[in-house]
Amino acid sequence: MRVIPVIDLLNGFAVHAVKGDRKNYPPLQSILCNQPDPITIARSFQTQLGLGEIYVADLNSIQYHDNLRHRRLISALASNESMDIILDAGVSAFEDAIAWMNTGVRKVVIGAETLQAITAIDQIPKQLDGNRIVFSLDLRAGKILSQCRELAAMSPIEALDRLQSAGWREVILLDLIRVGSGTGTDRALVEEARHQVPGLNLLVGGGIACAEQLEDLRKTGVAGVLLATALHSGIITARHISGIHELGDRNGCAPHNAGHG
Repeated sequence: MRVIPVIDLLNGFAVHAVKGDRKNYPPLQSILCNQPDPITIARSFQTQLGLGEIYVADLNSIQYHDNLRHRRLISALASNESMDIILDAGVSAFEDAIAWMNTGVRKVVIGAETLQAITAIDQIPKQLDGNRIVFSLDLRAGKILSQCRELAAMSPIEALDRLQSAGWREVILLDLIRVGSGTGTDRALVEEARHQVPGLNLLVGGGIACAEQLEDLRKTGVAGVLLATALHSGIITARHISGIHELGDRNGCAPHNAGHG
C-alpha cells in the first residue's frame, strides 16, 4: 500500500486542510519543518519519511480557477526527478492535463468537484495515458460533490462503477468533511467499493488519524492512502510507514514512493 503525503496550496503557502472549510485554512504548522513553504515541506517528506510520491492540491485553481498563481511552484516540484507529483488543479479538460504533464507532473487529477460534463468521464481515459490520470471522487458527508448534476445525483458506488466501465484505472475516494478531523475514513464505503469495483486501484483520504487506521486500511486491500494532518502532527511516523511498506513487500507488493525510477 502506497503512503502519499498531501500538500494543500493556497496563495503561495502550504495550509492545513480541515473539513473542507477552505476559506479558513490556516498556514501549515508541522513537526517536519518550521515554515509553510511547499518546497521545504516536499523535501521533508522525502528526507524524513522516505516519501517521494506527493499529492499536491492547488486550491487557488480549484476554487477560483486561478491556474497561474502556483504554476512556477508546481513546475519546480515536478521537475525534481526524485518526486512523483500527483496534481489536483481543477483540471477537467484534455488540453489542461497535457499542459501539466509537459511540466513533469507525473499524474493529473480529474476531480468530481470541478467536473462539468458527465461525458468527460468516458472521453478522458480514451484521450490520455491511463497511468497518468487519476479521478478524484470528491465527497461531502458521503455524497458526491460535483458541478455536474448527473454525477452529483449518483451514489458513490454507482459513480465508481461508471468510472471502472469507462476505463479509469485509479480513483481517489476523498470525503472533505473528514479531512483533518481525525474521525477516520468511511470503512463501510471502502469495503463496499473494494467488493463492487475490484478493477479499480483505490486511493483513500480524509480523516486518517493514527497508525491503527492506516493498518486497517491496508487490510482492506486499497492501493494507497493520502495523509496530511497525521504526518505533520507526528502521530504517523517514518517507523509506521516503514512497517506498512515491509508488510507490503512480504505480500509481494512493492511501494511506489521512490520517484520516477
